[in-house]
Order: sequence, then structure tokens, then C-alpha cells
Amino acid sequence: ATKWASSGKTTRATAAPTKQPFRDFNERSGDTRMKKIAPTSRRLIGSWAAVGLIGLSTAAFAQKSATDSIAEYRQMLQDGNPADLFEAKGEDLWKQKRGPKNASLEKCDLGKGAGVVKGAWVELPRYFADTGRVQDLESRLVTCMQELQGFNGEEIAKTPFGKGEQSNVTALATWISAESKGMKFNLSQSHVEERKMYEVGKRLFFMRGGSHDFACATCHGQDDKRIRLQDLPNLTKNPGAGNGFGAWPAYRVSNGQMWGAQLRLNDCYRQQRFPYPLFGSEATIALGVYMGVNGKGGEATAPAIKR
Repeated sequence: ATKWASSGKTTRATAAPTKQPFRDFNERSGDTRMKKIAPTSRRLIGSWAAVGLIGLSTAAFAQKSATDSIAEYRQMLQDGNPADLFEAKGEDLWKQKRGPKNASLEKCDLGKGAGVVKGAWVELPRYFADTGRVQDLESRLVTCMQELQGFNGEEIAKTPFGKGEQSNVTALATWISAESKGMKFNLSQSHVEERKMYEVGKRLFFMRGGSHDFACATCHGQDDKRIRLQDLPNLTKNPGAGNGFGAWPAYRVSNGQMWGAQLRLNDCYRQQRFPYPLFGSEATIALGVYMGVNGKGGEATAPAIKR
């Protein structure tokens, strides 16, 4: 089997000159009117402060309600999740004879035997003896497309996400993950390479770098974090690891695209201002092992729907 390897200025804010309060100016100029209205001003300030506290409480309630509303919105969309279309396409691609060898993927071994799909997703990434390495679902699919159908695995890996055969890999991953929906994650750590990848993934998860000095753990290493109204799962333990890792592939409402786990991880690196690790890289697979093992016992919800 072919193995593809993936290879500003800081400005300081300065305080604006502080203006003297109007009262100081009036007192220096001999105007005593401010002194007469001072008690009234104090009463007004007290009233404004009370209104402000009520406003803060209302804002906090509104934020909580908005979060709940987003959860309800997602739940309603589940009945018409566009991922269903990609799922149907993936099933057709699995059975369809394609490529230079004019063969289907029905003999592809995803870890549970040739052609066995159900339950495979919740045990990936895992070690495969035929390639001698740990692979996630998408990289394993490319291996099968190369070996069974005759496609060029390196060319697929270099293809931009959502284009050409990459879009087919995403559709296949969507269908295969759906076949394990509701099952519990149970990634193996029996092989030394699987344990090694877990440790590599753990170090990558906490490694800070890039122009913003970010790490995966910056957003996903603690409980009760959010960006705007988006709750951020803690991927170091359950339920966050199972809920976060177990939701991809997912349909992104914000851009109308189906995203696999590989694209999700590459985009996380983009947001951290890191270079892209690229499709099927050991970095992305190691992170998948780390999150998947942490999510053991969590329920697979992919293909999900995301904002």
C-alpha cells in the first residue's frame, strides 16, 4: 500500500487624555449650580445602576435562552438534515464499480472484516496490519480506493476538500458513520502503534504555537467554555469528547457543506493560525485517536448538523 506523508506588528494602546468632569470646571468658574443638583444626580446614578444590574441579569438570561434556542433549532433540523443526501450518495459509491479496476468498495476492510460497515466507525482510528499504520476512516477509505479500485491515493490526498474524489470520500464517510449511529465508541489501544498515536495526539492537543500562541486545549481543554453563543466541548473527557469527536462528519449550515473529520481538524488548525497539517497526516490521525479514546463509551451522533 502506498503511504502518503504530509509533510504582525504589535501595537500598544495608549490612554486618551482624561477630561476634567463638568463639575470641576463649573466650580472653578464660580458656577454653583452643579452643587445644588448633586443630590439629584446621586439619586439618578443610583437608579441607573439598578437599571444596569437588571439589564445585566436580563442579558445573562438572554444568553442562556439563546443557547437553548440553538439546541432546539438543531434538533428541529435533524428531521431534515441535508447530510441524508450525502449519506445516500455514499452508499451508492460503496456499491458502485468505479476506477481503473472497475471495482466496488464492498471488499474494503474497515477493521471488522472485508465489507463489514456496521460498528466500524466507532472503533476508528485503529491499526491496520496491511498498511502498517494507524488510520482513521477517511484515510482508510483512500487506501481501499487505491487498492481495490485503482485510484491514485496520493492524488486524492492532494485534492482540495470538497473537490473531485475528496467529495466522494466525504460522502462515503458520511454513510459509514451513519451505520454506527447510536453505538458507543470503543477505540482499541491494544497495539503499540495505537498507544503511541494516543500519546502523540495528547501532546499535539496541548501544544501551543502559531501567531496567537493557541493550542487545541485553549478552546477544548476545560468545561463551560464558549465562543459567542457556541458551546465548546471539553475534548479531554466525556461527555465532551464523545459529543465532539462523535459528531463528525457533519453538515455545516453556515456554508452549506458536508465536512468530514479531516476537514474539521484542518480548519481548527487554520483558526489557530497554524499551517494546515493536510489530509491524512499523522497529526490529524493522532488527534483523532486521542479524542476517540477519551470519548470511550460516548454515543456516536454522526452525521450531525452544525451551525
